[in-house]
Amino acid sequence: MQAGEPLFPIETEGDANDKIGRVLVIACGALAREIIAIRKANKLDHVDLTCLPAQLHNTPDKIPDEVRRTILMNSDVYSDILVAYGDCGTGGLLDRVLEETGARRIEGAHCYAFFSGLEEFDRMEEDQLGTFYLTDFLARHFQTMVIEPLGLDWHPHLRDMYFGHYTRVLYIAQTDDPALEDAARRAADRLGLAFEMKRTGFGLLTPFLETGSTD
Repeated sequence: MQAGEPLFPIETEGDANDKIGRVLVIACGALAREIIAIRKANKLDHVDLTCLPAQLHNTPDKIPDEVRRTILMNSDVYSDILVAYGDCGTGGLLDRVLEETGARRIEGAHCYAFFSGLEEFDRMEEDQLGTFYLTDFLARHFQTMVIEPLGLDWHPHLRDMYFGHYTRVLYIAQTDDPALEDAARRAADRLGLAFEMKRTGFGLLTPFLETGSTD
């Protein structure tokens, strides 16, 4: 799937007017499974999804331009556009894009916050500052999203440099999946950190997707 291409294509005659009343969600690829599950469970059949690569988190300065490009590609044919990104390290630049285009994003600085709930995440941060967070996506893709980008396979001695000030891995679980829990535990072992888990479900993501206009 390429950026800007809906994950759920609409079978119409091809007239742009056929998308009036439909909602496009522009999401980080790390949220694709969750949004698909929410869409199905809540019968949000008016929602289409397009995802940008999760690897953009390694270069967050590129996220605003990619989101802007995808919004502009689709703004003429969708009645509403939702952006399933937190600020995600863009330093407020993503919010500027939304101000320019009229699209709306979910509340929170990142997915850890909107999965947990904003106040609950603040409480967890205050409880233990040295926390490395995992979601289902990161537990599933720990090798490609954490180990390889940091070069820990080739330079394992860098582990203590990167993670020496962390005290725990906290796995924020969206699903009840023993295989993912096991993967998260292995990730904590790999980093030499204590493991904790908290089941959050989809948090604020479900009510956010339900705000999409169907008028």
